[in-house]
Amino acid sequence: MSLRRSFTNRPIASLQPTGAMMLTAYVVLCFASIVSLTPFLYILSTSIKETNSLFTYPPDWIPASIYWGNFQKLFGETNFARWTLNTLFIGIAITLLKLIIDAMAAFALAKLEFFGKNLISVALLLAVAVPVAALVVPLFFIIRSMGLLNSYWALILPALTNPLGILMLRSFIVSLPADLDHSARLDGASEWQVFSQMTLPLIRPGLVVHAIFTFMLQYTSFLWPLVAIQSDKKQVLTVGISSLKSNFVVDWGLISAASLLATIPITLLFLALQKYFLSQNMSGAIKG
Repeated sequence: MSLRRSFTNRPIASLQPTGAMMLTAYVVLCFASIVSLTPFLYILSTSIKETNSLFTYPPDWIPASIYWGNFQKLFGETNFARWTLNTLFIGIAITLLKLIIDAMAAFALAKLEFFGKNLISVALLLAVAVPVAALVVPLFFIIRSMGLLNSYWALILPALTNPLGILMLRSFIVSLPADLDHSARLDGASEWQVFSQMTLPLIRPGLVVHAIFTFMLQYTSFLWPLVAIQSDKKQVLTVGISSLKSNFVVDWGLISAASLLATIPITLLFLALQKYFLSQNMSGAIKG
């Protein structure tokens, strides 16, 4: 007993990092940053060089003169601008619809009591384990029977059935104190008021994370747009950039220019939402 008391009365060792630990952390972070930025820098270098000069050895990372012909050809001879607008429209539409549908479904599974609730939760969990490739053929026949092939609805409707967002938001809502809901109901608040005025503001960081993952998933989607869309003017960026590769000649400068521009919208959106997400976390921590 005395040994235990003497052990608990000892002062806790300082957890401040030492100089060697800080130096090691900076070295590791710098190395990881270089590894992460190298492919992007290579694409940037390739996009401003002529295709014939890409195969010189050793590689010329910094070209002697900047060649803008790849970007001129991209906007002059392809539908890159239309692909970008299609991708942004579809991604934003799916993200907004998913936030509304998934938030309401998650609230129902987390806070309401009804018959079959546990069975629905298990079914959603099992549906997440189904690979997307296994659903392409059934989805194709369903969308074709509805007459929606080669339309924007063919890309929007199947994406709304992904249950991952429901399960993620449900975990956020379950973590909220139940006393808040009970007190609001005692004050005469309806279920919609509890959901819209209390639950949604408290799970705002979860909604932001859900929006980030949903938009990124749709922005990089390739297999289903390749199957569902035949018109070049309705195509998305991933399939459109892939179509720039011909069977005999590959213009790597053109593909690099398209890939470089395609990363700009998703990078800006991710950085903006990440900043907002971090600020929400910090404000929640300060209030707590």
